[in-house]
Amino acid sequence: MRDQLEKYSNKLKADRSALADRIALAAQDDILISAGESTLSLLSADILSQLNCLALVAATPALPFADFLVQRSCAQTHEIIPQDTETRTFLHDIPILRSSDLGTQPADTIARLLGNRKGIVVEGIGIIATGALTVEQAYINWSSVFHATFVKYLQDVLSNGFNLPGEASAFSRFRNEWLLPLSANGLEFREGPLLEKSEILHEMARVGSYTVHRGLVDSFFGNISYSNGDLIYISQTASSLDELPGCIDPVPFEDSSTVGITASSELVAHRRIFETTGCRAILHGHPRFAVIMSMQCEEQQQCHVRDCWKDCSKVRLLGATPVVAGEIGAGGIAKNVPPVIGSTGQAIVYGHGVFSIGKKDFAEAFQALVDVENWCREEYFRRFDEQYSTMSS
Repeated sequence: MRDQLEKYSNKLKADRSALADRIALAAQDDILISAGESTLSLLSADILSQLNCLALVAATPALPFADFLVQRSCAQTHEIIPQDTETRTFLHDIPILRSSDLGTQPADTIARLLGNRKGIVVEGIGIIATGALTVEQAYINWSSVFHATFVKYLQDVLSNGFNLPGEASAFSRFRNEWLLPLSANGLEFREGPLLEKSEILHEMARVGSYTVHRGLVDSFFGNISYSNGDLIYISQTASSLDELPGCIDPVPFEDSSTVGITASSELVAHRRIFETTGCRAILHGHPRFAVIMSMQCEEQQQCHVRDCWKDCSKVRLLGATPVVAGEIGAGGIAKNVPPVIGSTGQAIVYGHGVFSIGKKDFAEAFQALVDVENWCREEYFRRFDEQYSTMSS
């Protein structure tokens, strides 16, 4: 179990989502064990001892966005409600605890709130998340809260600017120091078409790792597939894209078998994209700026649609990339993405992420994913600079 604590601590450091010296994990093995920064480690063990779950992650995010969201909310607010797909599907909302509400026994207060939740934000401490059965689940839930608070905070700043001391300087550090250039430079791709099972599996595992290591997706946010004409090879549901060996399902293209039962929930969407476009490679990731910009709609105030993420029938554009609504799984995504993705090679789903395709291999699909996220990042800051200069004048 200790190797699992170390593994996921290292993942938090590698993806730069948590401060390296402010990470702690705890797990119930034969005995309760914890590791990491001493104060957080003790707190984590104390909280976990009061919960009916196997693991817990407590870490201070590398960005102060979660704390800012708490401080920007009114005193009567007890949760953050982001509108991205991950929050809607898995978290529903994110409870918050203010430092003033922790009392003299913070572990007891936190444990009571975590008892029926996957993750919470605790002001001054960070994000704390649980895993019912595995350490991996605790890591996934922690990362889901980080992703949701990242998206929510940047949305709020774009709409309302800064209203707290320190926000402007923190935002500047995030923009100029934390964000890294995004490109496909230095990566190798096997030239397609790929026909043999072994080369398909090897290339999917390699490209899956690329998407994570280049910051296009947290390890479990997304999926990948390749078709050789007879079979669709697709990542399994809830699999980590940087750990795909053994987690890729070959599914008959004609949907003549139930072998796809463990395949990604987006299997139906992938199949229809293959059928509609004739492509061989599909990547689906959740790069954060594409998620943010997909939810910026100038018509929202005058529109009668309330559940934009599933009921909007319009096709908007971000640059040259179409944006559509749609539920995950066999819902609207499988209906709305295939008709629009063929003309550009990429499409964005409202609040969810990016689909991109390659005619023969993954090189084209990966570059499209990079290009879409870079465009969305640049457009976000263009709009921010335009609005912030207006507010300051």
